[in-house]
Amino acid sequence: MRLKFQLLRHRFKIYLGLILGSIFTILISFDQYNIPTTSMEGTLRAGDFIFVNNWSYGYRSPITLLKIPLVTERLAGHFNIHLYSSSIQLDGGRIFAFSKVKHNDVIVFNYPGDLDFPIDFRTRFIKRCVGLPGDTIQIVNRDLFVNGKLAAKPTNMQHGYFIVSKDTITPAQWTSVDVTEYEPMDNGTSYYTYLTDWQFEQVKKWAEVETIDPVITKPFGQGVDSVDAIEDPNSVFPYHNKFNWSSDYYGKLWIPYEGATIKLTEENLILYGNTIANYDNPKHAQYILGQLFIDNRPVSTYTFKQNYYWVMGDNRHNSSDSRFFGFVPENHIIGNAKFIWFSKNRSHKNNRSFRLERIFLGIE
Repeated sequence: MRLKFQLLRHRFKIYLGLILGSIFTILISFDQYNIPTTSMEGTLRAGDFIFVNNWSYGYRSPITLLKIPLVTERLAGHFNIHLYSSSIQLDGGRIFAFSKVKHNDVIVFNYPGDLDFPIDFRTRFIKRCVGLPGDTIQIVNRDLFVNGKLAAKPTNMQHGYFIVSKDTITPAQWTSVDVTEYEPMDNGTSYYTYLTDWQFEQVKKWAEVETIDPVITKPFGQGVDSVDAIEDPNSVFPYHNKFNWSSDYYGKLWIPYEGATIKLTEENLILYGNTIANYDNPKHAQYILGQLFIDNRPVSTYTFKQNYYWVMGDNRHNSSDSRFFGFVPENHIIGNAKFIWFSKNRSHKNNRSFRLERIFLGIE
């Protein structure tokens, strides 16, 4: 009897260990993320819940060591307290990096702009990676070019359009072509909306539509049509009048990679000075009054210590992305968005409308 009891206890320990080990593996291998905005609309919708594979590009080793386990930036922000100590910070290196980020991967990352928080406690963003380390990106009249070639367009990419209507366009009409964002203007005689190419072709056939025109954001000094918008170059990265860029006319801009050395010319300091000081070498570099200092000594060249990426939302005219906050450092990347495991329609008046057709939908 005693021997049988010992055998059962031994098996229980083995099974318990396997269960706990499996739970731990799942917790560190996968994460879930709730889409909060429409910046990826067309591909991902506000209210989608997605699975993120934390091992896609190698598991990011811990950065903030002194913290309450499983606490995220959202939970910490909910209580409005720091549930961690930033006194010990590691570099967030990759473990078992069997694959690399590829063009058009949908990635989850920590927002680089949250400089007041440790990297792994910065707000999580999700965007499409359109530029890799060493690429040169440029946007001309809304079209993205990578290394001089027109980049592949996501199937459901959206742009902004201005519609002048002869009559009111009803909510049912918008729903019939799956348009989720539209803003009536001028007492319902015009609308601002975001459409995919397919939606554009459908909407322009409506009897109520008199004209439908793409909205283009242009830099200062360029000729504009009535529906175009002028964008202050100080509102887009690198926030300097020397680069008269807008979100639809942007670059050319080279993306740094690990080991690349640049001369710190006036232009390069404007483009890369803050990136170096804030992300690449924050312990030793300072960017002050147009000059880069390493350990308080001015330098004329610099070699990057990590890779950087360029991301954009599929809802191109309603997305806060690299055009506005700059490069995404490699140590900010969490993982690859794989599929939608649940979806809830937040626009529903009772917030209880589930989108069953989106459950287990793959993300491309």
